[in-house]
Amino acid sequence: MNLVKSKTDDTKKLKNNNKPTIVLMTRWHAIYRCKSRLSKDIGAFKAAKIQEKLTNHTINVAKGIQEEGLADIKIAIDGIGIKAAKKWALSNQIKKVAIQGPGNLGTKMKRQFLKTYSEKTFSHQIRNSILLIGTDLPSISHFDLIQAIQILNHKDMVLGPSSDGGYWLIGLSNKCLNPLCAWPFSGISWGTDKVLQKTIQLASLNQIDYQLLQTKNDLDNIVDLSPWLDYKSFRLSASSYLL
Repeated sequence: MNLVKSKTDDTKKLKNNNKPTIVLMTRWHAIYRCKSRLSKDIGAFKAAKIQEKLTNHTINVAKGIQEEGLADIKIAIDGIGIKAAKKWALSNQIKKVAIQGPGNLGTKMKRQFLKTYSEKTFSHQIRNSILLIGTDLPSISHFDLIQAIQILNHKDMVLGPSSDGGYWLIGLSNKCLNPLCAWPFSGISWGTDKVLQKTIQLASLNQIDYQLLQTKNDLDNIVDLSPWLDYKSFRLSASSYLL
């Protein structure tokens, strides 16, 4: 028996099982199923096209992390059934997909943390950190996700602040996942400009060691399109939006 080869194989298996999971939280890019606030300003068709571009961009960034063997990725989608979601995920070469389900944002996030953690247990993977990211960020990059993963190697929680007072990423270490802490998902007024502030307050009260990433701007309203719009002619077309 080749002991050197056996040890190498064991190391590879450990590395493969010891990866964090990145869950992409998105809405289906169909007319009247996404970007409701933006739809009021530029129309549902153009808003849906922008959502599609944002989702594809986020998937490509996350897939780059997965291809390097640094994380597994999963999509949690809203606005579409599971059968259609699986077909769409397969076309994007993503094996894991789930439906977000009912409830407010806190309920949906909690559900995905619980589901993803239980999936790791069921498949006998080492239960490592889990990160949830939104798909409203034109500026999200490979570096952002790598940084978040590295932070969770020595911190309990990582947050990516958004300029509207919320956050575009939340990552929890195994300490917060086993058992899953309830405080990040309850007692918070979702959709307000106090979400990040309240989450940080609760983290401090619960003696959670956290770190913040760079503040980014979610694309939700017409003003968020300013870097990609030609204001002189005010052409509000999907082609004006470039990633």
